[in-house]
Amino acid sequence: MHDAVTSFEVFAHASLPAYGLDPNAEVTLLNVSENGTFRVDDPVQGRSVLRVHRTGYHSQEAILSELDWIAALREDGIVSTPAFMPALDGQRVVTARTPDGGERHVVRFAWVDGVEPTEDRLAQDFEELGAITARLHIHSKAWTRPAEFTRFVWDYDTSIGDHGHWGRWQEGLGIGPAETAILDRCSTRIRERLAAYGKGPERFGLVHADMRLANLLVNGPAVNVIDFDDCGLSWFMYDLGSSLSFIEHEPYVPELVDAWVQGYRSVSPMSAEEEAELPTFIMLRRMLLVAWVGSHAATDTAQQMGPEYGVTSCRLAEEYLSRMS
Repeated sequence: MHDAVTSFEVFAHASLPAYGLDPNAEVTLLNVSENGTFRVDDPVQGRSVLRVHRTGYHSQEAILSELDWIAALREDGIVSTPAFMPALDGQRVVTARTPDGGERHVVRFAWVDGVEPTEDRLAQDFEELGAITARLHIHSKAWTRPAEFTRFVWDYDTSIGDHGHWGRWQEGLGIGPAETAILDRCSTRIRERLAAYGKGPERFGLVHADMRLANLLVNGPAVNVIDFDDCGLSWFMYDLGSSLSFIEHEPYVPELVDAWVQGYRSVSPMSAEEEAELPTFIMLRRMLLVAWVGSHAATDTAQQMGPEYGVTSCRLAEEYLSRMS
């Protein structure tokens, strides 16, 4: 993990001149997940955020597509989200280069004050999250995407099927033969139900795909949505699954789901069929995260989850199979 942080940090420093930032500006790690995110404190320009992309994940075209959607959301006043800040030459994505020939994409965002919502008001926060998600979905369905727009597809095949973006759930921590047997049955049921549910334009489109409370910044009454790095084409109801990331097994989840649905319906209709399929999207995300934990074992989050996350997923899979026969 230390090596990964050091690598990201080298590229963060290498990108500073492109933005006219002081080479000696203070660069502070915020987190490492798919990417490395840093706070930059410049004596003249003040505080901003640099996101250093990992190699081989998103193409420059895909990053530009993400920024296109962020710009449209800001322009249309759909949600509050930090503005991206172009380089001195107007480029929205900087290619940072190091003396050894390494290259990584870097994007700069405006700094926004705020904190992650606290656990003492989870149901209230999930109602707000549901309303925000509904506004994003309304915009997504109406927005004409640019011709060159390209983002990941998060469907069965590219999530937990043969072409998973985050690896194979079979290689997750704590997944042995017994766990594989249970999760394989669960995967098959998910595939069958999603095929029946379909990918019509009212059900499948551009989504945030990582609408966790960790990606909300609350500052008094103001709520900012951050981190569109995983946005792509998926089922709209998948956004609920992503909101429950890493807490799917907690006993209070049904209450959070009810709050999310209530918040969503305060902004946009949700059919009975969509609501009935929510357990499938929660389980789809859970199995995707089993794969993520296995393929990102060096990250702090994966280490916190550990093998127990995979083992507990089997209990959830059994419950899902019983419920969604």
